[in-house]
Amino acid sequence: MYEDKIIRYFDKPGPQNTEKTIEIAKKRAKELNIKYIVVATSSGETGIKVAEAFKDMDIQIIAVTLHAGRWKVYEAPDPEKIKRLKEMGVKVLTCTHALLGNIEMAIRERFGGGMMPAELIAHTLYRFSQGMKVAIEVTLMAADAGLIPVDKEVIAIAGTDKGADTALVLKPAYTNEFFNLEVREIIAMPRHK
Repeated sequence: MYEDKIIRYFDKPGPQNTEKTIEIAKKRAKELNIKYIVVATSSGETGIKVAEAFKDMDIQIIAVTLHAGRWKVYEAPDPEKIKRLKEMGVKVLTCTHALLGNIEMAIRERFGGGMMPAELIAHTLYRFSQGMKVAIEVTLMAADAGLIPVDKEVIAIAGTDKGADTALVLKPAYTNEFFNLEVREIIAMPRHK
């Protein structure tokens, strides 16, 4: 059986796409009876928007932040927003990044040389969009933390810098079993960088 599905392509990446990305991800979650949403969130703001949008559904939301070593470069989670997420029943995860910002990057930066394998995978995913790389990465991180099952489809929501502009249906995998991960559907993504 084949289904025709529409992929939402945004003209430009960025936070202006957040509401629409969440709206269509929610629609697809209902259609597929998805029980887990993984959302990338730096300050916690996008996580709150996702939690509010899905509050009427029986869904576990996992909000994944940047690891602490990247807070100076990008943004640390806002303690009040993290508190609110937890009060809303969202599981918040802060841990080492699966693809970029991990020990491989430290080795390359210290000793030079070419790209390490995880960086190569990350930069390959960037060919689609930053949100594509981040959505896959936060799903790996949530699986590694035991917060999502690897035998059920999940929806991952991520974006470019702030907000959300990418949503995927994924069959998750642990990082050490990366090649078992499947991108089953692209719900939304930006067409241009």
